[in-house]
Amino acid sequence: MTQAAAVEKVAVRQYKGTPGQIRRRRIELTAGLVLSALALVWIVANIINSPTQFAQVFILGFRNGLLYALIALGYTLVYGIIELINFAHGDLFMLGTLFSSYFITVWFGQEASNLAGWLTFFGALIAAMAFCGGLNILIERFAYRRLRRAPKIAPLITAVGVSFILQFIGIKWNGSTPRNWPKVLPQSEFTVLGVHIAWNTVILLLVAAPLLLLLSWVVTKTRQGKAMRATAQDQDAARLMGIDVNRTISFTFALGGALAGAAGLLYQQTTGTTNYNLGFQLGLIAFTSAVLGGIGNLNGAVLGAVLIGIIQGLNDGLPIGLGQKWSQTVVFTILILIMVFKPAGLLGKSTTEKV
Repeated sequence: MTQAAAVEKVAVRQYKGTPGQIRRRRIELTAGLVLSALALVWIVANIINSPTQFAQVFILGFRNGLLYALIALGYTLVYGIIELINFAHGDLFMLGTLFSSYFITVWFGQEASNLAGWLTFFGALIAAMAFCGGLNILIERFAYRRLRRAPKIAPLITAVGVSFILQFIGIKWNGSTPRNWPKVLPQSEFTVLGVHIAWNTVILLLVAAPLLLLLSWVVTKTRQGKAMRATAQDQDAARLMGIDVNRTISFTFALGGALAGAAGLLYQQTTGTTNYNLGFQLGLIAFTSAVLGGIGNLNGAVLGAVLIGIIQGLNDGLPIGLGQKWSQTVVFTILILIMVFKPAGLLGKSTTEKV
């Protein structure tokens, strides 16, 4: 064999991988195709059996997915910039539901769906985003900032501690049992081809979608967004380029907190209930969404959240399914399978940590 042929053979091997790597990729591809085929058969069977019911639960699942996305983005923003899993973020969302409830019902006395109630709703949206964004800035400033260069276990444990503190505030504010609140959004619905669509679902979409697009624009197109991306890549290099790293990280926490506040208001007006441990339940689902899509990837967090919302909705509401009691099992089984074959998530990129 000539030297050129040997070099070419080595190059081809490096490009395609070792025989073991090639075999693993084939197994992953085969498993992915089999699982996709089974899911497609299940979906088609339900569509044939009850197309109207399928459309109904799909819309509800999509609505829940948008709520999960607003919360999940807070996890992925913080992790992307300082590699911290902020376990207190779900409880920040919980406080957002309480703040919204008090703002609308107690402080402004609105309990009906009328013009005054709708105006109060939009005022509550701004106030809840400001409240949760400001609270998140304070959490970053006094709990996390001094631990940036500490071993990773230290900020992680601190985040758990902050979560318990926020839960304590929640139980003092809300009480130990779920609490019902009046809704100011329209509770009526309209019908399209036999599918009932609630007006509050439409309003949720009209509020959540622009917020997600606005966040994407801020991160990708603005000067502050460029500073965020630079800080996420290398904080020391960002400082050398004149970027105020502390302000940039605080701004990131403010963005995540504002989205959690918006999610809190939308959830409260959609379900009409608040609970002090709500942050654990939805926070876990939102964190799972961020991991599924690729933690640190904004588009991945939205994709993962919408997928989980739809999967939950289809499993819970379709005639051919495991039912609501198996909802969490189905979601986490799918997550485990995806993590096994694609550890970085659906849109995440595999990276090698330097030591």
